[in-house]
Amino acid sequence: MTALSVLDLAPIAQGETPAQALARTRELAIHAEHLGYRRYWLAEHHNMPGIASAATALVIGHVAQATRRIRVGAGGIMLPNHAPLVVAEQFGTLASLYPGRIDLGLGRAPGTDQATARALRRTLASDPNAFPDDVVELMHYFSETRPGQAVRAIPGEGLQVPIWILGSSLYGAQLAAMLGLPYAFASHFAPAQMMDAIAIYRERFQPSAQCETPHVMLGLNVFAAETDDEARYLMSSRQQAFIALRRGMPGPLPPPVSDYQAGLSAQEEALLASLAPGTVAGGPETVRMGIEAFIARTGADEIMVTAQIFDQAARLRSFEIAARMHRSLAA
Repeated sequence: MTALSVLDLAPIAQGETPAQALARTRELAIHAEHLGYRRYWLAEHHNMPGIASAATALVIGHVAQATRRIRVGAGGIMLPNHAPLVVAEQFGTLASLYPGRIDLGLGRAPGTDQATARALRRTLASDPNAFPDDVVELMHYFSETRPGQAVRAIPGEGLQVPIWILGSSLYGAQLAAMLGLPYAFASHFAPAQMMDAIAIYRERFQPSAQCETPHVMLGLNVFAAETDDEARYLMSSRQQAFIALRRGMPGPLPPPVSDYQAGLSAQEEALLASLAPGTVAGGPETVRMGIEAFIARTGADEIMVTAQIFDQAARLRSFEIAARMHRSLAA
């Protein structure tokens, strides 16, 4: 059966502090573990007033300490922002503290705007096109130490922390296939090339020590409530945040509003419509059918559910309904 996991952006709601947002993340992680989700991932974003997971490795530790079994990881670490050795040491430390529970997803985007990307640069000549070489270097740090190896990740060496390649285009699919790594596609915000990326990854996959067969995980927005109308109302917070980002005005996650799309331009309506292939919103039965259809269309090995919902109680309830409807597919 297709596994179900969680992607949390640690959203900062309007009127809320980052500390409150991180407390909500901890509560959701405990809830997700209780509900049987396989993993709980956090994403690296910078200079974003509505996202509290900039120091991603620290938040992963915060979540791992609060839970017992669920796998915790990065979805992902934006590798151009960091030296591979630093990432290896951070995740080697996490894997030493929480053995068998840490995942490391890697992306090649900066996770922010260009000005902030320059502020994050690890050298003046930092090159995002070096991403494949950086991934291989990072993999070596997690391997057993080789004779004469001058630079070692301690903690990190020999721990074989599972590495995933993230992507929202065909580039990541090709790299993940070439290296024989599991692949996570960001269909929750960029579903346009999803099917092509899945096909390329599966067709070109080369088995590796980490992964003998291809493994595809797909992001899916799921807004679940007692009724379809309530779910669409909750989803309007995410819609507002998405349009604000596209307008170059990111901010805290806003409260939901009725008939949000009524005041949008045709171009903005098209932007929201582009998210539809990676979004399910509705009452329990609508969610069940939506998840079932998404799995049937994509053949996903795993689905990573995300939901930017303003009210914490509604957010917890949404993940509960999604888990219950997913289980019902196997009944």
